[in-house]
Amino acid sequence: MNAKIEQAILSLVEARANAQPTAMEFEFGYQVRVACDRIRFAIKQVESRGPKTDLQQACLELLDALERLESTEKQFRVRSRRITSLNFQGNGCRV
Repeated sequence: MNAKIEQAILSLVEARANAQPTAMEFEFGYQVRVACDRIRFAIKQVESRGPKTDLQQACLELLDALERLESTEKQFRVRSRRITSLNFQGNGCRV
């Protein structure tokens, strides 16, 4: 096969792969969405401050949201380092 054709096919495959979100990106998006919903709920609870408001529940929602964001962010950093390391090794570079 011609080298130009091989390069063109490789470029098309790489472009297609980079255009689609990865499973990690879907998981990251989901966790952020859940955390945002919990934060909004807690803010509404605190703002209402009616006699039936359970401030402790609002605090638990905020803590859960924070833990989700921290956990997801940590996983993202670990995977990003691993992917970067693999990319450098694949290009003949040492990390």
